[in-house]
Amino acid sequence: MEVRSSSERILLRRRGGEVGIRMPEGDGFGLRTLPMPMDLPAGFGWIGNPQLVVRVPSVASVDLKTFAPPLRHHVAIPGGTNVNVVEVIAPGEARIRSWERGVEGETLCCGTGSAVAAAWLAQTEGISSWRLHTASGEVVKVELDLTAEGSWRDLWLSGPVQRLGVAHPDPSLLLRLRH
Repeated sequence: MEVRSSSERILLRRRGGEVGIRMPEGDGFGLRTLPMPMDLPAGFGWIGNPQLVVRVPSVASVDLKTFAPPLRHHVAIPGGTNVNVVEVIAPGEARIRSWERGVEGETLCCGTGSAVAAAWLAQTEGISSWRLHTASGEVVKVELDLTAEGSWRDLWLSGPVQRLGVAHPDPSLLLRLRH
């Protein structure tokens, strides 16, 4: 399925009870190196919003309430960043917890954070397909191709979906959205 949003092309795919979305790519999107105020491996990625990824020995042992805020306001990232901690548990499999700006707290799952985390793990581990166990207990899957420069191509984020309801917007609202 293809959908247009502004000038952006959005691709969706459905496989059984999972839906995947092809994440944005192109100029400005990808992984970057930032100086970090710690001795833990870390990476930064832009995917339409800023995502910092820090590899830790155990995501369960991280107190995000004290760990994330100083990184969320990293001096090299004007406007701040989301902070994601990852723990590799097997080749191609990791646990992830996310601290999101705006929420200013931990969320059950950050899709763009999971996508950037998997891209960074692909770069550091040499594995292009990842299963990420989120704080919600759900597993999201990320598949991608990564260039030597840290840009991704065909980055797909997939996970379980369920229908929560049906909306019937007023037709006048739909007309206003087209313009």
